Amino acid sequence: MSSPRTVAQDATLALLLEMTGTPKPGNVDRHHDHDDLRFEHFLTGAVGAAPALRDVPDAPLGPTFRRAIEGMSHQRGGNTQFGAILTVLPLAYAAAGDDLTSEGATAVVESTTVADAVGFYRAFDAVDVAVDDPPEGLGDLDVRRGGDAAPTLRERDLTLSDVMERSADVDGIAAEWVAGFPRVFDAAAAIADDTGPVPDRAARAYLEALADEPDTFVTKTHDRATAERVRERARAARDGDTDVATFADELVAEGINPGTTADLTAGALFVALRRGLEV
Repeated sequence: MSSPRTVAQDATLALLLEMTGTPKPGNVDRHHDHDDLRFEHFLTGAVGAAPALRDVPDAPLGPTFRRAIEGMSHQRGGNTQFGAILTVLPLAYAAAGDDLTSEGATAVVESTTVADAVGFYRAFDAVDVAVDDPPEGLGDLDVRRGGDAAPTLRERDLTLSDVMERSADVDGIAAEWVAGFPRVFDAAAAIADDTGPVPDRAARAYLEALADEPDTFVTKTHDRATAERVRERARAARDGDTDVATFADELVAEGINPGTTADLTAGALFVALRRGLEV
């Protein structure tokens, strides 16, 4: 069975469905807002990204990503789905090429260009994104430079794939890009094999992924030890040793946001939808 919707429709729907998964410990969901970031901002961000997603596969990936982020930013919350769109977009190009597999996604990544890298950097001009400081000697490639880094990217002939490889050891989304999205495809299979409402399946897939590996966004915004503790607490909630709703309340109260795990869940939902997940 395949999806009755277009690739762009499923990409947008994946962003929306990811938001409906509840409870989603530490992240905004139907029952949890952050002080400056609310459920409505994410819904608006997904709708804002949709026009750019309709350009897949006719427009290049990098400029499409930039336009999607610019559209996403047209709400008052700020960065809602930068990482989710970055996860979904190469999968959307693979789907448009009728090869939504790890190999197909890898082919998309390996085909990226310097212009795609420039588009990716320019997306940082549209919204503030929490990132680590670059390694010593690589300040000219700091993504926070946005479009100002374009001459450096061109001089060094760096493709978007090259950029992701440089971040793969510290960023969970970049790691998926360079490895063929293994965690995304595993979570997609879990969602497809699960039963019940799709938001509930998404919430369970999110918790499983959070219990599987330390969230790199938590590492960036707190530290590695905090990310490890969150993983252990997620395992306890997954195994029924603690209440997942209580865990969700605690992470929000502590200001801990496992955003990378939510982004991977959005990618998994897209894959599951394209493969015929009924909603």
